[in-house]
Amino acid sequence: MNWLPLLGLAVTLALLVVVERRIHRHLQGLMLLLTGDREIAVVLYALPLMPGILLHEVSHALMARLLGVRVGRVCVRPRLAGKRIQLGFVPVEETDPLRGSLIGLAPLLTGSAVILLIGYQVFSIGGLRQALSEGTWFGLLSHFVDLLKAPDAWLWAYVIFTVSNTMLPSRSDRESWRPIVLFLVLAAALAWFAGFAPAIIERLQAPILLATRWLTAMYGFTIAADLPFLIGMLLVEWGLGRVRGMRVEY
Repeated sequence: MNWLPLLGLAVTLALLVVVERRIHRHLQGLMLLLTGDREIAVVLYALPLMPGILLHEVSHALMARLLGVRVGRVCVRPRLAGKRIQLGFVPVEETDPLRGSLIGLAPLLTGSAVILLIGYQVFSIGGLRQALSEGTWFGLLSHFVDLLKAPDAWLWAYVIFTVSNTMLPSRSDRESWRPIVLFLVLAAALAWFAGFAPAIIERLQAPILLATRWLTAMYGFTIAADLPFLIGMLLVEWGLGRVRGMRVEY
């Protein structure tokens, strides 16, 4: 099996996590510089992300209902919780690890579907996936330039920005994952020692590589949409800091 596409997906996903964390950090810092008040800054920090926050919490609630797990009212009011900021919350009754994992994973699945839909319907990122599979840098560059020519490109880029920066599972979303991950690792180890692994890998190779290329293209496209917003925030934060004679220590 060719492991290079999986490595590319891992690197792309890691970069997405880094970009997402930078965006959250500097968006908070920018609002704090702007207002000088921590509680007001939290509210202003959440406002640009509100569509994604709502999608995140509704995804939890819908998945829970589909799996027969009771949920409470969705809350999207940002608040300080000690040193952390809670952007939204939906109370879900305790359940088994499998359903808990699926409920925690729901925002990532929904957010990825929304970004994929926008990517293909608005930005036509099929060419980006083709350029990635061919490994041509010129093709990648020319396709990214073409993305800017899409109708209402910046509006749709904002939708991708707010969804992508709220779709990754939070710490509480990942609480149910440990027993599932442990089970999968043990099952993979047993299959390997029993000699079943090569046959399973051979059978699943084609769909895995296809899904990997799609996900790599989507997450790469998401990073490309997020970077202009991050650069803009950094420049505004730097300029505002110079004007006010202050800087935010992270």
